[in-house]
Amino acid sequence: MLRTLAASSSTSFASPLVPSSSFSFSKPLFSLSKPFLSLSKPSSFPRHTRRFSLYKAPMNILNKLGFGSKSSDPSAMNSSIPQGPDDDVPAPGQQFAQFGAGCFWGVELAFQRVSGVTKTEVGYTQGMMHNPTYEDVCAGTTGHNEVVRVQYDPKACSYESLLDALWARHDPTTLNRQGNDVGTQYRSGIYFYTPEQENAARESLEKQQKLLNRKIVTEVLPAKKFYRAEEYHQQYLEKGGRMGSKQSAAKGCNDPIRCYG
Repeated sequence: MLRTLAASSSTSFASPLVPSSSFSFSKPLFSLSKPFLSLSKPSSFPRHTRRFSLYKAPMNILNKLGFGSKSSDPSAMNSSIPQGPDDDVPAPGQQFAQFGAGCFWGVELAFQRVSGVTKTEVGYTQGMMHNPTYEDVCAGTTGHNEVVRVQYDPKACSYESLLDALWARHDPTTLNRQGNDVGTQYRSGIYFYTPEQENAARESLEKQQKLLNRKIVTEVLPAKKFYRAEEYHQQYLEKGGRMGSKQSAAKGCNDPIRCYG
């Protein structure tokens, strides 16, 4: 617990180790009346409530040193599991696609609006930890990316149309960043399930590169195990976001997406 050290002008404090004549607290060492650190107006983070705990990273360090609680899952740090392929199965006649483009709330809503998309889920992938939590991912030590896994009907929606929606949604030239969201979990990525998806992704990236003046940093990699994010993240903006104002997920809707609700 922090305590404010203060002394009136008529009072001095003697130290048992230092003569009082040479060591006086005529003014407080520090004061919390004007805190040296304030989170009321963050300069580098968006103004929303999905920030991770400031105490998470130190706890991770303590755990690595052998202190603190242990994970209840002995396979949590077995990287062979999260680095394996996504073994979930889409509905009959459907296909999966997986994209990273910054905060997954707004990205999911953009794909919800695409005709032919039958289901969307937000989650974490491409990392080294099994069953990561949102706080784990935000700590920036697991290597995961925030992604949207899209289930779509290839008869009603081409993979290329999903790629078009991806490019329209984010800036693929900013490394590990989208707007005020900074971190490896916000990197741009296309994670393919089939060779056909890979070829289409690379061709689309090359076409997009010709339209831009800066180098695209989007990674194109095989889809790996998908960890579904906590339930409150799912369809977050459609359900109202942090302001309780629902945004339309209707097919073809082009209303501006308010990133954090």
